[in-house]
Amino acid sequence: MKETGLRNAAKGAETVGLTGLSGVHWNLLEPKLYEEAIRRGEGEIVAGGAFVADTGVHTGRSPRDKYVVCDDMTRDVVWWDNNQMMSEEQFDLLYADFIEHAKGRELFAQDLYGGADPAHRISTRIYSEYAWHNIFIRNLLRRPDRSELPDFDPEYTIIDLPSFRADPARHNCRSETIIAVNFSKKLVLVGNSEYAGEMKKSVFTILNFLLPPKGVMPMHCSANVGDDGDTAIFFGLSGTGKTTLSADPNRTLIGDDEHGWSETGTFNFEGGCYAKTINLSREAEPEIYATTERFGTVLENVVLDPETRMPDFDDASKTENARCAYPMHFIPNADPKGLAPPPRNIIMLTADAFGVMPPIAKLTPAQAMYTFLSGYTAKVAGTEKGVEGSQATFSTCFGAPFLPRHPSEYGNLLRDLIAKNNVDCWLVNTGWTGGAYGVGSRMPIKATRTLLTAALNGSLNDVEFRIDPNFGFSVPVAVPDVDTAILDPRATWPDQAAYDEQAARLVQMFIDNFAKFEDYVDPSVRDAAPTLKAAAE
Repeated sequence: MKETGLRNAAKGAETVGLTGLSGVHWNLLEPKLYEEAIRRGEGEIVAGGAFVADTGVHTGRSPRDKYVVCDDMTRDVVWWDNNQMMSEEQFDLLYADFIEHAKGRELFAQDLYGGADPAHRISTRIYSEYAWHNIFIRNLLRRPDRSELPDFDPEYTIIDLPSFRADPARHNCRSETIIAVNFSKKLVLVGNSEYAGEMKKSVFTILNFLLPPKGVMPMHCSANVGDDGDTAIFFGLSGTGKTTLSADPNRTLIGDDEHGWSETGTFNFEGGCYAKTINLSREAEPEIYATTERFGTVLENVVLDPETRMPDFDDASKTENARCAYPMHFIPNADPKGLAPPPRNIIMLTADAFGVMPPIAKLTPAQAMYTFLSGYTAKVAGTEKGVEGSQATFSTCFGAPFLPRHPSEYGNLLRDLIAKNNVDCWLVNTGWTGGAYGVGSRMPIKATRTLLTAALNGSLNDVEFRIDPNFGFSVPVAVPDVDTAILDPRATWPDQAAYDEQAARLVQMFIDNFAKFEDYVDPSVRDAAPTLKAAAE
């Protein structure tokens, strides 16, 4: 098998133009990849056995440096308002320069799947310049059985060269960093970024392009399932609790970030998790914390004690976006198959730093589509450079950077699936209560978990609800084991007139943001919008 694999490696590299390499390390397992990464000085091993690496200036994705090739396949399909255009000629020049840059280098190759459902997965070959990037992508995508590798036939290829620097004048791009996606050639090029997440999100982008025409909904969400097959999916932007809330010891984890919803059920796109580690604690998130003490986990931009090599997850001096990447089987209650029935509940998470949203609300189907297309959360000071106080963020479908198609395609598909499966939809605020960021306090995680449990087991449907005067959704009046006061955001503010002013501002932000979608939705969704009149009453 080994000799066949090596022959296929050479043939595979030549197929995508990679000639003149000094070698290809083919489908190595973690022990050998650790050795190669350490030998190359790519990182170090922390107490417990995890591998830690720094990603340099790029401690997160570079969405402004991502391009999609415009050709006959994409010209009339891609949402160009959201995706930067690259010509076929520009891509070909960039590709030739990538190939030239790779000559004489050793690369690491992995053959992996994107998608747990064999009917909808894509086979992907990833060439990376760094050994630790191979560990990362083995954790995040789905691994074939070793017996499949000699005959593995990749449909898509990713070439990941952090040392390659684009020339803005020559390649007609914004900076020396480049992520170029060519759907026709089934090829992705990643240059001048050591942030490994670019690889995984490139696969997500491909699936977001391929699946909607098949009637399959690609989703930026986590998912878990109860003992009676009651699947729940959690939409949410970074920092809203998507990973934390889906890692429930009383439910089986399907995945923490990317899923598909087909006629037959829910399936994970990935084979692992990519969790934030800032302020991670053994007490609050024991399952995730335990993965940071295991061989095979990759830690990114985590500060270490130089003597003990113990990680300090409270130290954000490198970035607030420090992360750990680990395979799904490191979570004790995770389902390695990555498959579950269709959802019974959809939870849309927001970290509302303005202190306006209730801790939980029930949404009508029209309100769910409005909320989904809005994709609201808020950033606070310290989470990103240049953010002071709190700033509203609207990322449509809770994942705008990864959407090749127009949001209405995903929104309409979600609406149809919700109706067909009679799904309950909820909005959950993990942000602030008692005032805005800087005045109020973060929503208690215990209350959030109690409310979520009640929503998922159906008991929340039996309580009394009121209609929120600002947004029109239904809010529980009282829930067992939850402080009743917290359920009414206005009542938690010392100055309720200030709450009304803040609510009016947030309502206007929603209205302004949604204007670009009004021509693409039916009247019921437009009518689900909040109103300034209601906010002022």
